[in-house]
Amino acid sequence: MDFCQIVKKRQSTRKYDASRQVEDEKLQSILEAARLAPSACNGQPYFMSVCRGQSAKDVAKACMGMGMNSFAADAPVLIVISEEDYVKSAAVGSKLKNNDYRSIDIGILAAYITAQACELGLSTCILGWLDDKKIRQICSLDHPVRLVITLGYEEAGDKLRDKKRKNMDKLVKYV
Repeated sequence: MDFCQIVKKRQSTRKYDASRQVEDEKLQSILEAARLAPSACNGQPYFMSVCRGQSAKDVAKACMGMGMNSFAADAPVLIVISEEDYVKSAAVGSKLKNNDYRSIDIGILAAYITAQACELGLSTCILGWLDDKKIRQICSLDHPVRLVITLGYEEAGDKLRDKKRKNMDKLVKYV
């Protein structure tokens, strides 16, 4: 599958086959793609906690406040992405340029995870609705949790939805 095919196929999955586990080889491939993702000054200011079994159920529950993300309970793997400290050069650049490189780097990391998962026939959903305090306790983390990514096989019959996106002229200007 080439990259454009991945982009067209990847979607936020909200129906997982809870009976089907993610193979270790596929999970390792996803984590290796994540490890190779670019980041400011190659600092990788994030940490990934891979949750399976009861820890996945607990993290899923911590993402379900106010009725949100109930589908997460069926995903066999949840990847918790927490923010870490900057390396010195990125910290200086962030201050001088008033730019939050960590958030950018975490976004790139999430894109690599979800693209590699799609290429391997797995489905994902990026969750930002979460209880930071509870997830930190579950995963024994000292730094803020920024995203949780659900990972698994989509339920049979879950169809590819049309992508609703802005027209190109609303997104791009040639200068």
